[in-house]
Amino acid sequence: MIVFPNAKINLGLNIVKKREDGYHNIESVFYPIPLFDILEVIPKNNSNKPFCIEVIDLPDDGKPNLVEKAYRALSDKYEIPPIEVVLKKCIPFAAGLGGGSADAAYMLKILSEMFIENISDEELHEIGKGIGADVPFFIKNKPVFAEGIGTEFSDIDLSLKGYYIVLIKPDIAISTAEAYSGVTPANPNYDLKETLKLPINEWKGVVKNDFEDSLFPKYPRLKAIKDALYEAGAEYASMSGSGSSIFGIFKGKPNREVINCFLESNDFIFIDKLKE
Repeated sequence: MIVFPNAKINLGLNIVKKREDGYHNIESVFYPIPLFDILEVIPKNNSNKPFCIEVIDLPDDGKPNLVEKAYRALSDKYEIPPIEVVLKKCIPFAAGLGGGSADAAYMLKILSEMFIENISDEELHEIGKGIGADVPFFIKNKPVFAEGIGTEFSDIDLSLKGYYIVLIKPDIAISTAEAYSGVTPANPNYDLKETLKLPINEWKGVVKNDFEDSLFPKYPRLKAIKDALYEAGAEYASMSGSGSSIFGIFKGKPNREVINCFLESNDFIFIDKLKE
């Protein structure tokens, strides 16, 4: 079976409080976008090895892959026959797009569909929380208002259907630890949910990602990309998550020639029309 884990962007990201456990409470809207990895699970009935994985186009950082973590978390509770997994990475890593978490969530979903009867989304949500903070979002995979460490969700009536997204990931890698080290948690001076009810062109200068304040001076190219997206006609532009991807939301089809003028050779770029 083959599935296509998708990325997400953050519409606003407020770092509200540092918790006693070392994590941070946030406020953000998670919004899925049509940028996909490819994940295939193949049953291996005659294999003595219960799990093997091939990952394509992802550097080996020596850490356990989140897809394998998802498999281990589910196989600890349910009987899963031997499988082979192939993961083709297309979503940039260290980009604030949740690609690894999406892969893990889709692994939970594909395994439950193939091998487990009567497992609920709520149980998958709880298992996902133990794998990574963004994993539970991708279980239902629809726009949500996220609180706590990013695992407490409430519905939000928000659609960017018909708008275009331009997403640029420069050759800059920012770890989550580095991003949080420059943040001073504080309650925002605006209501994110209410502000996102306004027309998109009124979000600029109000809906913000708190990581930008410390990361833009350190990595000026990130601010330059955001400014360039506005100059190219974006209704709204922001960094996603803890970076380093920058996205712009456009009312009409973006002018690729204008955008090409500020790209560098190693930049990743994604442009598509949002259908949901």
